[in-house]
Amino acid sequence: MNSTLGASRIIRFGMFCVACFLLSISYGATFLLSLLVASFGGDERDAGQVFAVAMISTLVAVLGSGHVMKRVGACRCIALGAVCLVTASLGFALVPGLGIALMTCGLILGLGWGLFYTIGPIMVAAMVEPARRAHCFALLSGSMLTGIGSGPLMGKLSGYLGMPVQAAFFCAAVAAALGGLYFWQIGAGARDSRLQPIGQPQISLGTASRVLRSHSALSIVMVGFGGAIFGGMGSFQTSYAASLGLDYSLFFIGFMGAAIGCRLLIAGWVVKRNPLSASCILTTLMLIAVVGFSEWVHDSSSYLLTAALLGVGYGLNYSVINGLAANEAPTELTAQALLLFSLSYFIGVFGFPFIAGKLISSTGIHGMLLSIGLIALLVWGLSIGRWLFWRFGKAEMLSPRI
Repeated sequence: MNSTLGASRIIRFGMFCVACFLLSISYGATFLLSLLVASFGGDERDAGQVFAVAMISTLVAVLGSGHVMKRVGACRCIALGAVCLVTASLGFALVPGLGIALMTCGLILGLGWGLFYTIGPIMVAAMVEPARRAHCFALLSGSMLTGIGSGPLMGKLSGYLGMPVQAAFFCAAVAAALGGLYFWQIGAGARDSRLQPIGQPQISLGTASRVLRSHSALSIVMVGFGGAIFGGMGSFQTSYAASLGLDYSLFFIGFMGAAIGCRLLIAGWVVKRNPLSASCILTTLMLIAVVGFSEWVHDSSSYLLTAALLGVGYGLNYSVINGLAANEAPTELTAQALLLFSLSYFIGVFGFPFIAGKLISSTGIHGMLLSIGLIALLVWGLSIGRWLFWRFGKAEMLSPRI
């Protein structure tokens, strides 16, 4: 009986991850926005403006996700987000050029991605016990990263087949529709308590203040800076690769392959280690990789290996601090901590590309790389300081509950 129940839970969680993979392709396709904008005669500054609009709507979606979920349920809330992702992807595929229509697509994308990305981890937190959260977060984020990495690879495949970049956005729309149908179906079926989130993830100044006074605050800050690194590198990788005469798909293959492989194969081992020590090691790898993009990437091999190193450092560290954010928050505010975690991530992943686009337009690709290097150095310093405070300071107060 227990083994049957266990197998049922594994299948349910596996299907959940597959649907999340399909929905994530639509966001991954936005890494092709630079190419799309260039085909309209624009530059990185124009692409950055689309990301800025997406950031604003994403923040609105994150803050309002709890209220929407209270009315329609968690699964249908994600299904609603899927409708937005389908609409945005189709819009990117059909928009005739720069202007308000392109900005509107970014606005709709932010709404859809904000709902999905916020509610998904909260549902996982409700599905598994605290001791397994970090591992399940790693599996979920691995599935999502697979989708994110598949988006730009679709663009490369379209080029090989002689199709325009818009074809990748059409494919992303189809994938998001399939993922949305899954969540709509389970939302329409019998309610399963394991799929209902912990409380209602509604945020207020009071609950936000309590979370940010807890030990999870630093993880929330760190994911924002990490999102800035990922958002900047991913959104303008096509520009970076073009400046060196390299194939941008190598970055996504190396980054995605390493991040997914680590999250699926060794994340279970990593999360059993002290998370603060693990974060120090992983942020060190991330810093080395970011410096490497400026200093030693000259050919396809070094490009692929540096991207893989970034994938290991960023990919695993995200899972570690996600678990810390959930488990170090006040027990009754787990959902609110994850909501703030998502909010911080979105500010970085959508907000920084707006700045990066301006930097590239005014100072070139090296200006962007310098800024990302400084952010990576800051993340590394925060991680080291956090570990030192735990190791030699008030260890009894900061003992992680993972």
